[in-house]
Amino acid sequence: MKTRIIYLLIVLVTFSYQSNASEVWGPTGHRVVGEIAQDYLKPKTKRKLKKLLKQKSMAFLSTYADEIKSDKRYNEFYTWHYVNMPLDEDYDPSKANKKGDLVTGIAHCKKVIKDKNSSDADKAFYLKMLIHLIGDLHQPMHIGLAEDRGGNDFKVQWHYSDTNLHAVWDFKMIDRFDMGYKELAENADILTKDQVKAYQEGTVIDWVNDVHILTKDVYSSVKKDDNLRYRYSYKYMHTARAQMQIGGIRLAKVLNDLF
Repeated sequence: MKTRIIYLLIVLVTFSYQSNASEVWGPTGHRVVGEIAQDYLKPKTKRKLKKLLKQKSMAFLSTYADEIKSDKRYNEFYTWHYVNMPLDEDYDPSKANKKGDLVTGIAHCKKVIKDKNSSDADKAFYLKMLIHLIGDLHQPMHIGLAEDRGGNDFKVQWHYSDTNLHAVWDFKMIDRFDMGYKELAENADILTKDQVKAYQEGTVIDWVNDVHILTKDVYSSVKKDDNLRYRYSYKYMHTARAQMQIGGIRLAKVLNDLF
C-alpha cells in the first residue's frame, strides 16, 4: 500500500511539472527576448534596471515568473501567462478572465512599477513578471483557444514523439534548432529604425491582436496527431525567431516608457 502511494505521488508530481512546463515559452525563448531587449534600452532605463534587479540581466530573470509556479503562494498569477479567445475575435476587455490574463497582468505590473509609493521590492517583483509576460505575449499559442488550453490539448507528434502543439512552439522547435539564447539573439534579423518603430507602435491590446493573426495560422497549419518534423521547422522556425525578436523590441519600448 505504501509503495503504491509513493508511486502515485511521483506520477502526480511528474504530471504537474509537465503541465506547467508545457504552458510557457521555454527558458531559451524567454532569455532571447530579454537579451534582445537589452540592445534597445535607453541609458537611463539600463541604470534603473540594474538598481532594481540588483545587477542581474533581463535574460537571467526572464524565467522567474515560471519558476514561482511551483510555489502555491503565487497561484494568483497563473492566469496572467495567457489569453484565451476565439480565432475569429479580437481581444475584448469586457470578456477578460476575472482572475486576470496577459493584458490585465501586464497592466498591473506597469501600474505598480510606476507608483511612487511602491517599494523597490514590489517594483522588482513586478518588473520580473513584466519581462516574462511580454515574452509570453509573443508566443502565438499563449493567445489560443480555451477549449484546448492554448494548444496544450492539441495532440501531435514531434519527430515521432507524442507531444502537443503548445509544447512545439514553447520549446521543442527552438531546442531542436540547438542554439543558445545568446547565439539566437546575436543572429536576429537586421532591422531598420523604421521597422523597429513600427513594431513598437500600438498598445498591448494591439500587440495581442497582432499575434493572434499568427495564432490562427498556427492552428490551420496542422491537424491533430500530425507528425511534425523538419518541414515544420523549415516553415516556422524563422517565425518563432521573429516573434522572440519582436517581443524583445517591444519589451524595451515598455521599459523605456516606464523609466
